[in-house]
Amino acid sequence: MDPAFADPQTVRIAAFLAEIGIPVERADLPGRCFVPGIRIECGRLLVDEARMTYPGDLLHEAGHIAVMTPAVRARRSVDISQNMGDEIAAIAWSWAALTHLQLDPEVVFHAGGYRGSSAWFTELFGSGNAPGLPLLQWMGLTFDAPTARARGALPFPHMRRWLRETPAPAPDEPIDKPADIG
Repeated sequence: MDPAFADPQTVRIAAFLAEIGIPVERADLPGRCFVPGIRIECGRLLVDEARMTYPGDLLHEAGHIAVMTPAVRARRSVDISQNMGDEIAAIAWSWAALTHLQLDPEVVFHAGGYRGSSAWFTELFGSGNAPGLPLLQWMGLTFDAPTARARGALPFPHMRRWLRETPAPAPDEPIDKPADIG
């Protein structure tokens, strides 16, 4: 993590991301970025702080990196949203991250994002509903409430780990089906 960021929120978020294994580096990004001032580059976030609009966007973009398998994470760059499953998993991951950091939900779910659905996501997650949770659980990152109870663990938004490690749970780690999926 580059300590030269000016905004305290950016510094805090970048420190957390570096701690969990997602490098955040200052960069000049003169071209168009999918998210203003932020580019994903082979498992790291490049940040042009002068062009970045919302520091919370770092958590959403980091969510995309976090839910990739290590092999994909090492080679994928620029616009990484490949499908709706990836997107909803990144949204749920970013909710867990902002909860972990004790940030106001509007830091990530700001009025300028999510195609006008930020308030809806905040209400949804705030009420205990978590779209994307089945994917995060399948990836081995967290547990739904029934599985967490059965294992004596904390449920989502607590994360067992922050980065996906394998394409699917390891052979010695059973796939935990969410309680509402048959």
